[in-house]
Amino acid sequence: MLTLTPAQRRFLRAQAHALSPVVMIGDSGLTESVLKETDNSLKSHELIKIKVAGDDRTLRETILSEICTKLNAVTVQHIGKTLIIYRPAAKPKLKLP
Repeated sequence: MLTLTPAQRRFLRAQAHALSPVVMIGDSGLTESVLKETDNSLKSHELIKIKVAGDDRTLRETILSEICTKLNAVTVQHIGKTLIIYRPAAKPKLKLP
């Protein structure tokens, strides 16, 4: 499992600041199609934002941990309804400190 140092997490949060959400998770929750789209987005971008509908924080935390586990990604930040995750590509575009 991938882990990030505090400096790497801070760097990725700064990089993600200007990003728009590329995956939206609606009332249906985390479906196979959402996981597939998230995987494709991570392959293309490495660092993505995900927007989750609903007000249940524990459900969002569960969704985040499930995405990270199934897609071998790491959590960068969970703030409100926005999740930021990172998975390095085969040829990484971002140079972590």
